[in-house]
Amino acid sequence: MSGEGKVVCVSGGSGYIASWLIKLLLQRGYTVKATVRNPNDINKNSHLLALDGAQQRLTLFKADLLEDGSFDAAVHGCHAVFHAASPLSFCVSHPQIDIIDPAVKGTLNVLKSCAKVVSIKRVVITSSFATLPFNGKHLTPDVVVDETWFSDPDVCKQKGLFHIFLLWYHMGKTLAEQAAWKFAKDNSIDLITLHPVFVIGPLLQPILNMSAEVILNLVNGCKEYPNSYYSSVDVRDVAYAHIKALEMSSANGRYCLVERYAHFSEILNILHQHYPTTLHLPEKKCESGINYMSNAGKYKISTEKAKGLGISFIPLEVTLKDTIESFKDKGFLSI
Repeated sequence: MSGEGKVVCVSGGSGYIASWLIKLLLQRGYTVKATVRNPNDINKNSHLLALDGAQQRLTLFKADLLEDGSFDAAVHGCHAVFHAASPLSFCVSHPQIDIIDPAVKGTLNVLKSCAKVVSIKRVVITSSFATLPFNGKHLTPDVVVDETWFSDPDVCKQKGLFHIFLLWYHMGKTLAEQAAWKFAKDNSIDLITLHPVFVIGPLLQPILNMSAEVILNLVNGCKEYPNSYYSSVDVRDVAYAHIKALEMSSANGRYCLVERYAHFSEILNILHQHYPTTLHLPEKKCESGINYMSNAGKYKISTEKAKGLGISFIPLEVTLKDTIESFKDKGFLSI
């Protein structure tokens, strides 16, 4: 096991991606220190404590993204740190407080704690594809978005006038990444950022997360489907990419993580094939609606650099089926 004898920290441990990351880290022999809001919250943390190897090699630490020094104890003595904690919400009452501050200040607080620990060899941050294409460039089917693209916070704000959740989530992730790279450079931290699109796949945590909810809403009695494109990647691939970003000495910079960029009609066709009668799938197309992770229509997203991590992305057909089965197991479906 490549992680045997090594201690790593995962922030936001009870989250969707982080839960899978912890599961895979334990499988590879790592000792994991995971931060959560409340280590005594059994409802949110029991799935972590039930993982194979958790009893011997998993410890939960209380940490707050907005509290200076909150991550000091968790990262102390670590070989590497994965920062996966970040707010994701489509509707917030106080966006600066609920989205921007936790994203930016939280990232800097984690990095400040890391800068105090000489044993930390690398920090891997779960960023987002949202930090790439929103820069005012005209996106057409012949355009290829890759890791050299950077979103502009001002452009994110302009888009927010039309799709309110884009304003705050995209801006928060973009500002957080900008702050992270500057801090890493100033403090000689070996930093890697991963940029997944919408993440779906089976859930380990008992609570429904926002990205999986998009699929649940589509299959659980929705009357119309969006006339737009949806970019997705399997949560297991995202977790695995984090580990490869740590273990490969040649890994560097930013990585786009995407398996498919498909119209919602294609997603429904796949679901019809697997579940011809059991799901409540919409038949009518809605002409107005959100373009998920898109500016206007379809364009290309490069996967070349991600392939350098040794990732063979799980096909959307498999991911969708596993997502639906996970919904069934957890009682989220009304069928």
